[in-house]
Amino acid sequence: MPTLTFTDISLLRPTPSLFPCPLKPTEKLRIHRLPLKLRCSIAEESKISPSKLSPNLNAADAATADCVIIGGGISGLCIAQALATNHSAVAPNVIVTEARDRVGGNIITVERDGYLWEEGPNSFQPSDPMLKMVVDSGLKDDLVLGDPNAPRFVLWNGRLRPVPSSPTDLPIFDLMSIGGKIRAGLGALGLRPPPPGHEESVEEFVRRNLGDEVFERLIEPFCSGVYAGDPSKLSMKAAFGKVWKLEQTGGSIIGGTFKAIQEKNKAPKQPRDPRLPKPKGQTVGSFRKGLTMLPEAISKRLGSKVKLSWKLSGVKKLDSGEYSLTYETPEGLVSLRSRSVVMTVPSYVASSLLRPLSVDAAGALSQFYYPPVAAVSVSYPKEAIRTECLIDGELKGFGQLHPRSQGVETLGTIYSSSLFPNRAPAGRVLLLNYIGGATNLGILSKKESELVEAVDRDLRKMLINPNAKDPLVLGVRVWQQAIPQFLVGHLDLLDAAKSSLRDNGYQGLFLGGNYVAGVALGRCVESAYEVASEVSNFLSQYAYK
Repeated sequence: MPTLTFTDISLLRPTPSLFPCPLKPTEKLRIHRLPLKLRCSIAEESKISPSKLSPNLNAADAATADCVIIGGGISGLCIAQALATNHSAVAPNVIVTEARDRVGGNIITVERDGYLWEEGPNSFQPSDPMLKMVVDSGLKDDLVLGDPNAPRFVLWNGRLRPVPSSPTDLPIFDLMSIGGKIRAGLGALGLRPPPPGHEESVEEFVRRNLGDEVFERLIEPFCSGVYAGDPSKLSMKAAFGKVWKLEQTGGSIIGGTFKAIQEKNKAPKQPRDPRLPKPKGQTVGSFRKGLTMLPEAISKRLGSKVKLSWKLSGVKKLDSGEYSLTYETPEGLVSLRSRSVVMTVPSYVASSLLRPLSVDAAGALSQFYYPPVAAVSVSYPKEAIRTECLIDGELKGFGQLHPRSQGVETLGTIYSSSLFPNRAPAGRVLLLNYIGGATNLGILSKKESELVEAVDRDLRKMLINPNAKDPLVLGVRVWQQAIPQFLVGHLDLLDAAKSSLRDNGYQGLFLGGNYVAGVALGRCVESAYEVASEVSNFLSQYAYK
């Protein structure tokens, strides 16, 4: 899986998307002709037009955009949407360029033979910023939400065991022993070793604060689901900053939680946008025809501001302070000028593009790691589900996670047909399985049939009857560079890249995407509003005459 963000498989909580934002699958570029006239607002023609490079035409002769966004994945499109809805007075002329012939990046929805499945992110957490993006994109009536009471499971000692969904479940759930629960409670209150003098990995932080059982039975599979990563190498501060901050501010996880609640209660409450839906409980969301509806809706609203099959070949800063960008397009080489630039491509692509500007920034960005992940979608008849896994005769729940210690290769499984309506024909169940990650690079050497066999073999150990018929295989997509790993030192590398650009005079050039924002799809959308504000502030502060 080239560049993804899998937070959907993070089924320990309803914050979705095993991929969360920009996946870059290896796919053949299909070129088609595009008109050269650029439309820089939804309703009116822009005065900006690209200039074809020729001996008689210099990049400086072109008109200037307010912002060019490189990358038409969910991050890039949402930044453009946020600029259009919140900052149109400052940045009326925005252009999104995408090297491939489609928008959406890691979001790939497939519909066939009565099935509808995802091959990238599977869902999102319906936070208010996410819901605002949904409403502003015209998709409010197409929003679908999962059952907030649907259980999540973790495989432990051969059984799928429910994860506690609320504090009242803690005394009775059997995923942990009584001793493990007591250790976790005492640690959360602050009865544990003090923080060390170095940046902790997720494993170090959780074992120190909450004990071995919480790590091995909850957090380790959770890390596999969110990042497809190795928790002994992931940074607690970078990957789970909100939890890390609780201990920093309150002296313990519980202390930090109470302090955060107090500060929230003291802060003046902002009125909630009345247009936004009100989800019931903690759940996940998608759309009637899958996640692809969001990038397609945004792209349609942006109109010809979105340029497909435009591959950026170079960027430089002009003496005027503006940026000149050169593209390979179906119409030949094209040059654009812009007051600001936002790169939402994967870090390894940004590294290559920025090397002529800053070797240090490029070097920092080149160090982020993206392991491979495969998304395997299969279907079984309902009667293939083990009786003990049924609730009221049905397969119910968000899905299941598999700790690496439990002897299965699959990272986790989403119950797609249970999560959202109209995902599979009557009498069938649709399961989306993720396999690979930082601890299983061997998937790159396996055939698609071997990946399906591995998934089917694992499912028959806990969910599917061993004597069931072979599954119907719907889709196998291998992302060779999937989810960026927020390893120890991640934030330092990101700061180094940003500082190098700033110190070398490249103000107005911003970095975005999932390696900056976080891997959840919803976090990419939330970050889009943050980046749009940064762009707007820059344009307001450094006005060009």
